[in-house]
Formats: sequence, C-alpha cells, structure tokens
Amino acid sequence: MPIKEAKYIWMSGEFVPWWDAKIHVLSHVVQYGSGVFEGIRSYDTPKGPAIFRLKDHLKRLYNSAKIYRIEIPFSLEQLNNATKELLKKNELKNSYIRPIVYRGYGTIHPDGSEVKVEASIIAFDLGKFLGDKGVNEGIDVMVSSWRKIAPDTIPSFAKADGNYLNSQLAVMEAHSYGFNEAILLDNFGFVSEGSGENIFVVKDGVILTPPVSSSILEGITRDSVIKISRDLGIEVRYENMPRELLYVADEVFFSGTAAEVIPIRSVDNILVNNGKRGEITRLIQEKFFKIAAGEEDTHNWLDYVNV
Repeated sequence: MPIKEAKYIWMSGEFVPWWDAKIHVLSHVVQYGSGVFEGIRSYDTPKGPAIFRLKDHLKRLYNSAKIYRIEIPFSLEQLNNATKELLKKNELKNSYIRPIVYRGYGTIHPDGSEVKVEASIIAFDLGKFLGDKGVNEGIDVMVSSWRKIAPDTIPSFAKADGNYLNSQLAVMEAHSYGFNEAILLDNFGFVSEGSGENIFVVKDGVILTPPVSSSILEGITRDSVIKISRDLGIEVRYENMPRELLYVADEVFFSGTAAEVIPIRSVDNILVNNGKRGEITRLIQEKFFKIAAGEEDTHNWLDYVNV
C-alpha cells in the first residue's frame, strides 16, 4: 500500500517535518538491517483516537532490542508519550504507527555495538491493508517455496528489520503468481506464519495455531485473537500443523496489526471449505472491531490519546 504522508515524524526527541526526516546513507541500519520496529494501529472511537495495545507493542520493541543487544536511549514512557503527541500533531484518528530503533552512522563493520542508537516514530493514515473485500470475502494465498528462518539462525522472536528479507522473498513470490499473500513453513516443514501475519486454522470447532517454536513472531494481535476466542468459549490449541491441514480446514485466517483479522478463502488454489468467510472467523472479527471502535473494551486494550 502507498504511504500517505503526514506532517511530522518524531526523531530522537524532536518533531521533524515529514520530508526532513533523514538519516545518512552509511547508517549501520542501511548497511546491515540493524534495527527493530513495531507496527501499531490507532482507531477512531467516541472518546477520540485510541491506540491498540500501545504498551504491549512498546514492551515487545524493548525485547526485540534486547535480543539484538541494542540499548534504546529512551524510556518506554517517553516513547509512549511521544507516540500520543505525534498523533495529536498529525491530527490522526485511524492510523498506522511505526516506532523504529536503529543503529546510526559510525562504522562499516558488521558489529555496530559502538554506534549511536537512534529512535523514530512514524504515523500516517492507513486503510484496510488487504482491502475491504479481503476482510469480508477472504484472500487467496500460496505456500511459499521459501522456508521461515530456522530458530538457530535469526531470532524470529525479535521484530527486526533484517528478519523481513525472508518475508519479502515469500510475498514477492506470491504476488508474482497472482496471490494476495504467502504462508511460510518452518524448517521442519510445519506451518509457521504469513509474510507479516500469524495464522489460525479452524477444524471441528477448535482453533489451532502454531507454537512459538515454529519460528513465528509472537504477535500482539495473535494474542488478542486467542483471548477473544476464549472469551467466546472457543477452544484454542497450539499445535504443529502439516501443510495439508490447510487444504482440509473448515476455516483459515490471518491476524496482524496491519492485516487485523482477515479470512483466507483459498490456499494454493484449493478453496478453504466453500471459499467463504467462516462463522468463527466472522465472530472473532466482529468482536475485534467492536473492541477497536471502543464499544466493548473488556481487556482495557485501548490507550486513549486525549486522556
């Protein structure tokens, strides 16, 4: 999706005009992908814009940085406040928020541990990442020929810039064959996740999702879906899933900050059930969007910008 520019970007304590938010081309993050980031959404509610699980996302940002030995030069509370102030200055309601922490200019060596760490927060308008039609009718996906990174190669637990080279290969392959998205298998051949989404399978009224040992990102929206499912009285199991389970599932859906909750209508050109959004997916979607809209936030997941 194209980026809709906003007025300002927060850069290491200052609000910088959008087109002035620049780094040096020799910054360590440009050379080696040495950065960690988050994807967060805000939603328009009767109480004004509210950020979905802001502190949980920022906690994961700090955990990602810790794994990559990056010391974030700002406190979680500073980033929390800066995010809210940025939405105010950019006059945003429904938005996508991208905090990023990265190693800057200073060395050509892969070890950038002595380089100054910078932090930025970007926020701009974003609609449905895979389209309104996809939300209601589902998307078509393929199982990628690219495997998910193995657990002893790159830490999938960290939401790091360089990790997404793996995702790029998978989703570009999918697009080249006319699919909306890709599903990656882990290095043991079990279902892992999408290029930027976690995956769920519904079979005989039970929801299955891969365990963290399948090289997945421990998604915030994934956790939300699991809690919503249990609120609805639906059993959720963490299981290693073979590829062929996707073909015989009753329902399959993705979750993610950008994608939100989106049904999968076909895998490898095989329809999932009848190719229509399933009842359990619909119930979870409805509950999720009601929470996001501020109608029934029973878990206190919304962080209101103007409060």
